[in-house]
Amino acid sequence: MKVNRDMVVRAGLKLLNEVGLEKLTLRLLASELGIQAATLYWHFKSKEELIDEMATLVLADGASHLLPAKDPADWSVWATSFGLGLRKTLLAYRDGARMVAGTRLTNTEYMKTAERIGAKLVASGFTVRRTVVLLSTIYDYTLSLVMEEQAVFPRFNKRSPQYDIAKRNAELDPKEFPLLRQAGPILFDRFDRRYKEGLDLIVRGAQNREK
Repeated sequence: MKVNRDMVVRAGLKLLNEVGLEKLTLRLLASELGIQAATLYWHFKSKEELIDEMATLVLADGASHLLPAKDPADWSVWATSFGLGLRKTLLAYRDGARMVAGTRLTNTEYMKTAERIGAKLVASGFTVRRTVVLLSTIYDYTLSLVMEEQAVFPRFNKRSPQYDIAKRNAELDPKEFPLLRQAGPILFDRFDRRYKEGLDLIVRGAQNREK
């Protein structure tokens, strides 16, 4: 079977959904493709190189999700859409946030969209520095929360037994940890709501700085 880099990357993403990031290896991927490991190593010298390409493709394919449906003048809509779209993009793949974190992009497709969003903020009166700080804060917040979300729910709607809220509360003395017992459902359930609440705090913080 003759393969190219794009075929390998897309097969890698498919395998990622099946086995997760830790169990994804070049040898396993070669086996899934029905080729010799040496053939795969000709395209990618290491797992890290493959992950860089996979993350680049995921962000490029998801770039359209980062933009508002229309072209609003309100900068906060652009900032909020960036966060919501990034979370949607990361959640599309098992361990999506862990895969993307710390990777080196191999093309500029995702950057073109980030540039467009940043330009909207600058046109609204933000300095370049404030624009970069705001968007990178949203980016970092989204990555970290989705990493936690995907640890709690490694598979869609399938909670890891390690994050059993009732068991967690049973281990916390109600007199010593009254707040932490109430925090369980907030921290480890309904991530969609918590993400939007956190994103709103970030955006409103930027609005307050504007005044």
